[in-house]
Amino acid sequence: MSTDGAPLAGLKVVELGTMYAAPTAGRMLRDFGADVVKVEDPNTGDYARQWIPQKDGLSLGFSRLNAGKRSVGIDLRTDEGRELVKRLIADADVVVESFRPGRLEAWGLGPDVLHEINPGLVIARVSGFGQTGPKRLLPGFGTVAETASGFANVNGQPESPPTSPPFGFADSIAGLSAAMGVSMALFNRSRTGRGEVVDVALYEPLMFIIGDMFLKYTALGEVQQRIGNSTGAASPRGIYEAADGKFLSIAASNQAIAARLFAAMGTPEVIEDPRYATNADRLAHNDEVQAMVIEWCKRAPRDEILATLEEFEVVSAAVNDASDVVKDPHFQERTLVEITGNEILRNTLMPGPVLHMAGYDGPVYDGVPTVGEQTRDVLTERLGLDDAELDRLAAAGVINHGGDK
Repeated sequence: MSTDGAPLAGLKVVELGTMYAAPTAGRMLRDFGADVVKVEDPNTGDYARQWIPQKDGLSLGFSRLNAGKRSVGIDLRTDEGRELVKRLIADADVVVESFRPGRLEAWGLGPDVLHEINPGLVIARVSGFGQTGPKRLLPGFGTVAETASGFANVNGQPESPPTSPPFGFADSIAGLSAAMGVSMALFNRSRTGRGEVVDVALYEPLMFIIGDMFLKYTALGEVQQRIGNSTGAASPRGIYEAADGKFLSIAASNQAIAARLFAAMGTPEVIEDPRYATNADRLAHNDEVQAMVIEWCKRAPRDEILATLEEFEVVSAAVNDASDVVKDPHFQERTLVEITGNEILRNTLMPGPVLHMAGYDGPVYDGVPTVGEQTRDVLTERLGLDDAELDRLAAAGVINHGGDK
């Protein structure tokens, strides 16, 4: 991995997290130069290794979140395993974990113990409901966060049941939030010299995103319901079908764009009509506004509609599927990257870093580690263990240092 110009070059991260949210945080840090050591169960590894879809036995989802990390197989259920982890943490900068609250404390790896070993350590804790509150001990995955937060209840068409997304939505946002929290804690450490705990509940970043609905209820007594592709905040906005059966989005979310949209439609006078003159007026007559846009979009193929909207500087885009995205020159140049060093994933593409920084070209995603593939390297490099000790620990089931599982 090249770390030339990487803002987090030299940062040592120990990832104790599994599945989705915590490994997402680890990937965010690794994307910008951190050395992420992923501690896995020496026998089964991260359960995400079993996720579908797979190619030749390799989980694609696991690969996306963990390419370029170093896997160390250590059994945290053993005393010797926990001591090894303590020693790894002693000179680390960051720990990212996703156990249920209380588990690390029961193992003697709680923040009080870890900060005694390493006062400057930043500990990011990702859990279903956070480290405090009546629900803190409940288990929680992304689906639970998406329903408990209120998101699923407002997602979907009015006639459809509450709908969770078909991907790790809450987990991804929580992972991004944890990485942001780690960055803030590291900045604070640069001033104080001390680490701290970053407490992320899976549902809270998602609840922030849908926060207007709680204001709407507490201020106005209104419970937001499913309204399909609208937001209930601006009109016209939505997803529309063109004459060729392809779909596009239009977001006329401010007054100037709405005026330009009506001009693009050949009806600039609409914006002068008292029924449609302001956003509030358009929302009050949203069905009529939507009917106009729907009818106009069906007059021409999608590419022609989009060309007209681009000419009039109306915010719009094609509704892409995966094949559209990977063929798009813009995404090819800026966003999509290849996992290298793994023959199974040759020529496969995934999204790279979520942001770009001047002076840093971004990471190379150099291989997907097998369980414990770097155990020998890391424990030799960081802890000074020799081959005899590594073999003894492996024979006792404390570590996996073969990288063959």
